[in-house]
Amino acid sequence: MTDAPSWLPALIKLEDFNGDWNRYIDCAFSIFYRDFIEAQPKFKGCWVRCRRDQIYNGKEAGFWHCTSEGPNESNRIPDLRRCERIGWIRPIIQNSDDPCIKIWQAKKKSELRTYLWLNEEYLIVLGHRKDYFQLITAFCTDRLHTIDKLRAEYKRSKNN
Repeated sequence: MTDAPSWLPALIKLEDFNGDWNRYIDCAFSIFYRDFIEAQPKFKGCWVRCRRDQIYNGKEAGFWHCTSEGPNESNRIPDLRRCERIGWIRPIIQNSDDPCIKIWQAKKKSELRTYLWLNEEYLIVLGHRKDYFQLITAFCTDRLHTIDKLRAEYKRSKNN
């Protein structure tokens, strides 16, 4: 990570669990559970909640969106880079005033979303709800076309 802020926790790595996927994903979930189910963070004075309406393998849909990828809700593919950074989501939200985080809003379909982009390397997407934000997903932005698209979207939002 380019100039990682001091408030960002260390990555959790699969090798720290001797490659034991079950222990690893349970640890990642315990971090997510602590950060978004036991006590939610606030962003711009409103709570940030995760999607809890669907449970897969004993874990909320919001968790799987932050640790895996794919269009099929019940059969997403684990993404180790997302898993490693599960502990980053809450601190980024709580430190959103740090200059290393770009923030903007844009509509996706008919929903207003807020984007928090850490050092142009890690993106958090929040959906706007009536009286809270919903954590939609979080992922690394390491593909050039994704970075270019996000840069353009950020620039458009600042020009409006």
